[in-house]
Amino acid sequence: MRLLYVVTEDWYFLSHRLPMARAARDAGFEVHVATRVVDGAAAIRAEGFVLHPVPFVRGRIAPFGTVATIRALRNIHRNIAPDIVHHVALQATILGSIAALRPVSTVNALTGLGYTFTSGNAKAMLLRPILSALLRLLLSRPKQLVLVQNPDDRDSMLSLGIAPGRIATIPGSGVDVHMLQPHPEPPGAPAIAFVGRLLADKGIRTLISAHRLLRERGSNVELLIAGTPDPANPASVSAQEAAGWSREPGITWLGHVDDISALWARAHIAVLPSRREGLPKSLLEAAACDRPMVATDVPGCREIVIPGDTGLLVPYDDPASLAHAIETLATSPALRARYGAAARRLAVARFSAEAIGRQTVDLYRNLVERGGPT
Repeated sequence: MRLLYVVTEDWYFLSHRLPMARAARDAGFEVHVATRVVDGAAAIRAEGFVLHPVPFVRGRIAPFGTVATIRALRNIHRNIAPDIVHHVALQATILGSIAALRPVSTVNALTGLGYTFTSGNAKAMLLRPILSALLRLLLSRPKQLVLVQNPDDRDSMLSLGIAPGRIATIPGSGVDVHMLQPHPEPPGAPAIAFVGRLLADKGIRTLISAHRLLRERGSNVELLIAGTPDPANPASVSAQEAAGWSREPGITWLGHVDDISALWARAHIAVLPSRREGLPKSLLEAAACDRPMVATDVPGCREIVIPGDTGLLVPYDDPASLAHAIETLATSPALRARYGAAARRLAVARFSAEAIGRQTVDLYRNLVERGGPT
């Protein structure tokens, strides 16, 4: 059976959907990937997947670009006639659904719902009802299934008017618990690490404010920032702002990090003060490396960070609460060890690439065999 992934960016497919695509390939699917190609072509083809470059445009309204994207996706549908399509995120879901030439079993993975549904600015508020109505229309067509990663996003889909039988939940895309192994804590001052795109919605500015509070109190906690700005996202910080942080005492901006295991070997605590997530890969990887976590009490994060077990939860956009939680873990090696061990157990039991891959392949097969969701 031919399986087509539609993803806006090649790097996102490789970082967030590769485990499930491998599981599908190993289960006998012929895997195709339609995405904007930057520098991931060789890695995608090395997996045995068929790559289809698509001119996705992110970060701005581009009518001509949108038409070109739909035309490219329509040609792919015409040429390969997929048995099942997996759209990843909002833009791919909308444009891919419009491009489909015929009803085809489709998984629409709406992870975190994106900037338009989380931001309070005027543009997002204007677009939100339009996109909501469009989603209701497209996702109510035959053979469409919505895939979410947490119960909160399931409730959001229900509130949009999506029928319960058209919604499935699989927690994330899987983490390699064999490659990511527990590390002993590094020597020296406690280090906290943030991994992700440098977006206001990820809470990076809140984290900087919390770190400044800690330094003002005389704490020697170090902050490692692994990630880069995303200019296509309206919530992105600028490269100049990020560079300015790296000149502050106790802050190291690492940029993009390829070896995530080595990063967690340098850190004592994982921190993600996001405003909303689907199921954050950065916390899953930290958990696999047995790191305790501090995150915000928002959808996605609270699936991984269980208060009193794997870490601590705080309100979002609250630097003082975040600083207090970080300090609680930074000053207690015993608490870090207990939470870290529990986090590793949770990652292995619920979020391993093997477990998620099996659930995803079962979902694909059921959709194709039954001709759509039941």
